[in-house]
Amino acid sequence: VLDFGVKLNILRSLREWGCEVVVLPASSTAETVLSYHPDGIVLSNGPGDPEGVPYAIETVRRLMGKKPIFGICLGHQLLALAFGGRTFKLKFGHRGANQPVKDLKTGRVMITSQNHGFAVDPDSLHLDDVEITQINLNDRTLEGMRHKHLPIFSVQYHPEASPGPHDTQSLFGEFVKMMESQSYA
Repeated sequence: VLDFGVKLNILRSLREWGCEVVVLPASSTAETVLSYHPDGIVLSNGPGDPEGVPYAIETVRRLMGKKPIFGICLGHQLLALAFGGRTFKLKFGHRGANQPVKDLKTGRVMITSQNHGFAVDPDSLHLDDVEITQINLNDRTLEGMRHKHLPIFSVQYHPEASPGPHDTQSLFGEFVKMMESQSYA
């Protein structure tokens, strides 16, 4: 886990899904991360403007294609920037445990917990490489994305949220399956 302000429940959720978790500082280089020989990499949540941490964006770029990656909240925004996209400041941040998010593939609506003031600009993403997977039903902002060719996905909300809805805990299982199916050196 690259720690940009990781919540304890993210670590707890990963462990509940059978992961051995190593937490590294946000300033870690890609080489440092890969020296631990991880099966996968989680880009954690954290505060503030994602464009304010260019070193992290560069690290994410260097990690893409090396190991499966799961981005959460700020980690989601950092992935978008590493993909060449843009972020923007929301007029009203998303706060609370009652944000409806629609999965565009299944049509399922999940109630999510959110706490962020920035969002990914979907028009800035290269849709040949990135698939928009989820949207916020309140304001239509991008809530989830997946790389079409690499084992990378992310969500803007907090799937580990507790107390609150547990509609999205299965994302940790999806990440575990992604790690199990990869054979990266």
